[in-house]
Amino acid sequence: MRLLLVEDKETFRRLLVQALASSSWDVLAVGDPREALEALERSSFEVLVTDLRLPGFSGLELLKRAKRMHPAIRIVLMSAFGEPQDIVEAMRSGADEFLPKPFDLDHFHAVLEHLHALAEAPPPDRREPWVVHSPVMKALDQALAKAADSHAPALFLGEKGVGKLRAARRLHTLWNPQGPFLVVSATSLPDERQLQQFARGSLYLTDLEDLSATQVQGLLGVMERAESIRWMGGAHSEQKVPEALRLRLGVLCFQLPPLRDRKEDVLPMFRSFLEAAARQDGRPFPLVERAVERDLLQRTWPGNLRELAWCATQALRATQGAILTALPAPTGALDTTLCLPLPAPATLEVMLAELVQRAEPSLLRRALAASGSDPSVAAAALGLTTRAFTQRLRDYRIPLEEA
Repeated sequence: MRLLLVEDKETFRRLLVQALASSSWDVLAVGDPREALEALERSSFEVLVTDLRLPGFSGLELLKRAKRMHPAIRIVLMSAFGEPQDIVEAMRSGADEFLPKPFDLDHFHAVLEHLHALAEAPPPDRREPWVVHSPVMKALDQALAKAADSHAPALFLGEKGVGKLRAARRLHTLWNPQGPFLVVSATSLPDERQLQQFARGSLYLTDLEDLSATQVQGLLGVMERAESIRWMGGAHSEQKVPEALRLRLGVLCFQLPPLRDRKEDVLPMFRSFLEAAARQDGRPFPLVERAVERDLLQRTWPGNLRELAWCATQALRATQGAILTALPAPTGALDTTLCLPLPAPATLEVMLAELVQRAEPSLLRRALAASGSDPSVAAAALGLTTRAFTQRLRDYRIPLEEA
């Protein structure tokens, strides 16, 4: 994981870099907030550690700008002169920790260990589209809003690709928008010490249908001991979830409708997927021809939202002008083509690096779709760790949709 350190005192900056030398952090250390902003524009960081008093503008101003650029970034503010009003404003602006100088390096490591865990479970992006034009989705949204008044466990049911995980993120955002949100397989939970890091957060469980009786009892025990976490899960049907777990997890139960039963949402969702794909490719958002809209409404969408998102991506790739005039043929097969624009003339090394960067999101999406949206399976297929794979998804703002 990447950490950006901003400290204008060179000796103290070197001390902190040395303290992190044997850790898992990939550290970039700078002495000027303007250098920090340039680094944040070039790439993403999980954690920002900054001094309060800096040349040019304050660490508090850097904090605010960093949060606007990367809403999920975790931030530690340091100061030897921190006034109470500075601390209050920093926390209101999104700081996770305030360290008064001088501080113990062991405490510094403990703070970063906590943020390391939280960085793996960033809050959902509140800009994620949530379309509720259809009556059935309006009813669901009202139910989620009511459920946000408590932190009772919740079970989301529905066909493959209907957006169970998307609905879970919606509930979490309504309940505690800044809290951590973690997606894990019910067959491989983090240990209980790690789970303590996610207090006042949500943990969404996949693979509920694959649990043995012993695993069910173990999971129930963990849930009982970790009551500060909001437990959620997703499954294709209630009958496939072990009864004891269904009773514990399904205090609140939400049935997600298939896309064919929410036709009013098809066009707005398609446009949102199309806009996201265009933004990812650095292209202008094309206009959608009326014939295309009619085609969208006539399809049955057996793959639900996932198929709709795939359709939007492929339609954009096939569009050269400002108007989208056709859709790819309906198919359940994975995409087997990769169309990339030629990079601007440069050295071969620079052009190849740009092509790799443009291709990577498509390769990640294909692996995710091929795995049934199981990040551990997709990561293994790509030769990555699950942590590295999910981090790349976050870097490219690719939502992890469940099977």
